[in-house]
Amino acid sequence: MSIREKIDMSRLPKHVALIMDGNGRWAKAQGKERVFGHQEGVDSVDKVMEAAAELGIDYITLYAFSTENWNRPKAEVDALMEIFASAITTYAEKAKENNVKIVIIGDKSRLNEKTMAKLNEGMAKTANCTGLTMVLCISYSSRWEIIECVKNIARKAKNGEINIDDINENMISDNLATKGMPDPDLLIRTSGEQRISNFLMWQLSYSELYFTDIPWPEFKKEQFYEAIYKYQNRERRFGKTSEQL
Repeated sequence: MSIREKIDMSRLPKHVALIMDGNGRWAKAQGKERVFGHQEGVDSVDKVMEAAAELGIDYITLYAFSTENWNRPKAEVDALMEIFASAITTYAEKAKENNVKIVIIGDKSRLNEKTMAKLNEGMAKTANCTGLTMVLCISYSSRWEIIECVKNIARKAKNGEINIDDINENMISDNLATKGMPDPDLLIRTSGEQRISNFLMWQLSYSELYFTDIPWPEFKKEQFYEAIYKYQNRERRFGKTSEQL
């Protein structure tokens, strides 16, 4: 029986988040430039999206570029922006055909005009799609998101739209960039690192964490299925005891 056949289709996660790590290290191990790893990583995105759509998962959130990544060498950052622009243009057509909606979250003010234009085109082209939602986190960090959330709530309080005592978990969730999306059930991180790296810190409160040594360019459908299968073999208690479930 294949790993795909072992998956219980009645117990799928609704939302899977991925930290796509290891592109640069994988490329250097091949004797290539880091950019080569990022280019190869695009195929892994495609394969994971196909697998998620086949399973019927509702949301896939991809940590594509963090705010800290702006500190990388300019040549690498420029190359990544070109990859984003090119990949989204190509993928948007396929996404529309497969009813996949593209959403971009992050500090878009830092993106160059060409990249932002291509990302906007991809979102516009798939805006009416109702199947799987692909959330691309570009120029994103959880601390940035939480700061923006606090500003929004403070602004509403200052304008008399809300009272301080109205602030609760739901209000915070409704002012995050992920408003309207369920929290991730599962976080997958590739390439061996075991940390969340300033990613969806509010939303990951009760997520299952799955770490694999496989670098992102080698993470394809089978590896995604393996992560889903492992997730299904865990007991999610949300603070309760096993007997209460």
